[in-house]
Amino acid sequence: MTNDAKTPHILISDRDAGLPYSKGLMASQVMVTGLSPSRAYEVAEGVEARLSQAGVSSLSSEQLYGLAVDVIEDLAGDRYAKNFLRWREVEALDIPLVVLIGGATGVGKSTIATQLAARLGIVRLVATDAIREVMRALFSRELMPTLHSSSFEAGDALREPPTRESERVVLGFREQTARVAVGLNALLERASVEATSAVIEGAHVVPGFFDLESRADRILAVPVVITVEDEHVHRSHFLARSAEHVGRPATRYVERLPDIRRVQRYIKSQALSHGVPAIPNYDFDHTLAAVIDLVMERVTARAAMPRPATNGSKRKAAKGWSA
Repeated sequence: MTNDAKTPHILISDRDAGLPYSKGLMASQVMVTGLSPSRAYEVAEGVEARLSQAGVSSLSSEQLYGLAVDVIEDLAGDRYAKNFLRWREVEALDIPLVVLIGGATGVGKSTIATQLAARLGIVRLVATDAIREVMRALFSRELMPTLHSSSFEAGDALREPPTRESERVVLGFREQTARVAVGLNALLERASVEATSAVIEGAHVVPGFFDLESRADRILAVPVVITVEDEHVHRSHFLARSAEHVGRPATRYVERLPDIRRVQRYIKSQALSHGVPAIPNYDFDHTLAAVIDLVMERVTARAAMPRPATNGSKRKAAKGWSA
């Protein structure tokens, strides 16, 4: 007989039909803190163990969340416990959450965006390259040539390129970004009208090219830029991606790495001038956790505006799970 079979069901009293405690469900909720799946499941097991040791057969959702905060704090630290509390504010948001993740080619923004959407339970994930593909189908190369090149190669398509190489790369990228920004702003407007949360990622998520101020009362937008400061690490990303994805040879990207790095410097300068955080991606787990921290901070600030209750009072109210 397995251990699970020996463990009696622990019912959540305020859920429909008194549904039992689920380690899988708890682990998925804990992952929004930034913890890895294995660490999140460790927390879920710790919650179950404490309930079993206390002989608890039934408890409310609030009591369960209070216990989860204690276990997270003990096993992972205060940073992750705070994020778990902040997530309750995300669930109570009265406007959609839109996270915008920018960065040059090869910095890892797509992987971070995918994992972030999964952790936050956001089903709408859009890449700006998809916007560019649609626009390429509508506008010919003759009409909008920069749309038909990669972000770091758009300078090659300029009709009147400047003499300096660095200017050519940035000017081509700026022109392409300005075109794609039309679709990006349309996505932001749709999110505000439909009240739908989303994660938008891509090289064209460049601060200064999308309008958040006019929609500040209708969406909670959290822009961030991902960078790779070390050129050797940046190059290794392309080699790893080439090994994982057939049809994406690293040679092309490595040869154009100086141009990709020029694009990164421009995006980073735009982030700094517009007050958008630039997070270096040295380690995936730490970078994802840093982005989640940023999202939680912005959500908490927004949630605190109309709601007087504090995290401390909520945690105190959630105590008393044991007999």
